[in-house]
Amino acid sequence: MKGISLSPANNCQLKFQNILAKQLNKLINTTPFHFTTTNRQFPAHVIKCQCQRRDQNPVPKNPINMPPPLVVVGSANFDIYVEIDRLPKVGETVSAKTSQTLAGGKGANQAACGAKLSHPTYFVGQVGEDANGKLITDALSGCGVRLDYVNVVKDGGVPTGHAVVMLQSDGQNSIIIVGGANMSCWPEKFGDEDLEVVKKAGIVLLQREIPDSVNIQVAKAARSAGVPVIFDAGGMDAPIPQELLNFIDILSPNESELGRLTGMPTDSYEQISEAVVKCHKMGVKQVLVKLGAKGSALFVEGEKPIKQSIIPAARVIDTTGAGDTFTASFAVGFVEGKSREECLRFAAAAASLCVQVKGAIPSMPDRKSVLNLLQYA
Repeated sequence: MKGISLSPANNCQLKFQNILAKQLNKLINTTPFHFTTTNRQFPAHVIKCQCQRRDQNPVPKNPINMPPPLVVVGSANFDIYVEIDRLPKVGETVSAKTSQTLAGGKGANQAACGAKLSHPTYFVGQVGEDANGKLITDALSGCGVRLDYVNVVKDGGVPTGHAVVMLQSDGQNSIIIVGGANMSCWPEKFGDEDLEVVKKAGIVLLQREIPDSVNIQVAKAARSAGVPVIFDAGGMDAPIPQELLNFIDILSPNESELGRLTGMPTDSYEQISEAVVKCHKMGVKQVLVKLGAKGSALFVEGEKPIKQSIIPAARVIDTTGAGDTFTASFAVGFVEGKSREECLRFAAAAASLCVQVKGAIPSMPDRKSVLNLLQYA
């Protein structure tokens, strides 16, 4: 906390103001402050960590009225976009129309989306001590994301994570990621203070572009505090540890991720439903499946599935980040108390706006645009 502003009564003497200011400054510099929001305390000081942090956003001026935040723990990448007509075949070289470098990564994307939807959002992640790390933190800060918990990995051999996004003319993409700081230098075991931001959240979002060990610790801490966890299955193509599945509330895969997770076909809605039953048997009671052009569906064990059609986009430019937009928007609706049907519709509108703009973070819509679309959809 950098300072505090007071409005003294008109009859206060200047001398008294100076004494009071000195006493407050002494108190601020020696005592951690906490503020309470919706029956949760949220720390106004920065957690201790082994790595240096980027410059942090100021503490909100009106924290008492701030709703419980969305906390995203995950990856941050700089994305190298190349626009191509088609993917190259084995042994073939193709020319790209253009190339561009933008901030991305599933965690950063979801945090940017939450903040642009005007919900208080914290990002917990790591970047390298390089220009690309600054590119990401600048982009997130510009969206309004709180960066108090972003670590800068000081090991010069660990760069910021990055990805190559091959964008085809129909808006579809293929992505190759390099973990970098996303996969390195995380603590083997987090202390209670490190996990305070998670325990005071309204909802937590996780993905598979950081180590499973990190996700497990975060999910356990959230469960112990009664904070719901949405786990986006996108990222590593490897089995999800059962220990992690035990501590998540909603699993959110797309069709192909659901197929890989269960080892079952997911070409039709009936096959998807059967694969979801297997997820239920794994201990996950709610499965939010992203179905691309076919919309989405929320499967809650023992209840009738809720289907949501897409809200058609005027033009599909780039689908990169659409899944992250959908998941984060659903999370925002969830923590704000919307019904499941309202959450799905809110997320569908946000995803529809996302695919009409190139890039991941640049394409995340603001709340006003989403609400406007919902009025006419």
